[in-house]
Amino acid sequence: MPLADYDTYQTPERRRRTLLALLSPWPELSFYLPVVGVVFRSSFLAVRGRYDAAAWVAASMGTIRAMEGVGMRLTVEGMGHLRALSGPAVIVGNHMSTLETFVLPSIVQPVRPMTFVVKESLIRYPVFGPVVRARDPIVVGRKNPRQDLITVLQGGQDRLSRGVSVVVFPQTTRTARFDPAQFNTIGVKLALRAGVPVIPLALKTDAWGNGKHIRDFGHVDPSLPVRFRFGAPIAPEGRGAEAHQMVIRFIQGALDEWSAPCRSGATVG
Repeated sequence: MPLADYDTYQTPERRRRTLLALLSPWPELSFYLPVVGVVFRSSFLAVRGRYDAAAWVAASMGTIRAMEGVGMRLTVEGMGHLRALSGPAVIVGNHMSTLETFVLPSIVQPVRPMTFVVKESLIRYPVFGPVVRARDPIVVGRKNPRQDLITVLQGGQDRLSRGVSVVVFPQTTRTARFDPAQFNTIGVKLALRAGVPVIPLALKTDAWGNGKHIRDFGHVDPSLPVRFRFGAPIAPEGRGAEAHQMVIRFIQGALDEWSAPCRSGATVG
């Protein structure tokens, strides 16, 4: 059953690790091998113009299988807020690792068409670049904040007018530590301009760490839980300051809760 069919999804306790994960002493090997396979298959389709929404969701699910196969435990909450939307939204979340960009399509896309705001360097990557370009992202240079704002507002309005929700990570870089001072208002400004709601998204994805030399290939720690939580829609008003603070409070509250001693929960599968 697709993840989007649940209000809350948790990796089933009965989910077994793959044979490679059981045999290998290095979780990086048993995780990155299938993920690299997903990326190469996706690139093969993308360069031939066949990387459509269904292929994107399938690739995302392949990443989730690789995560769970190496022992990562995934929890996704609040998906009912996505299904209750009557139109597109701007999804605004914190940014910890590469993992969220791989996983979110399998959560959001089956409910509502989506795309990301991405940095320009991603579309220039060998192999992975064609995959990113195939999903019509909004591309920013990260060198000129004013120009990036114009690009996001114009490109975002275009996508939203076509019914495509936009995922924005307002932090300047991926980091396991959430710093509200580095969390800009670009997502709320886009929602205000387009007249659509904001969906706050809190996530914890540091099980897939950021690498020192190659950012996308860091340490893998299956003992760390992977969590996504969507909040209720927020309608920005005025200049959007209160909506922005509401997003920050939602994310900080979830991160504080997740850093507290674990609570048991029901498992679905």
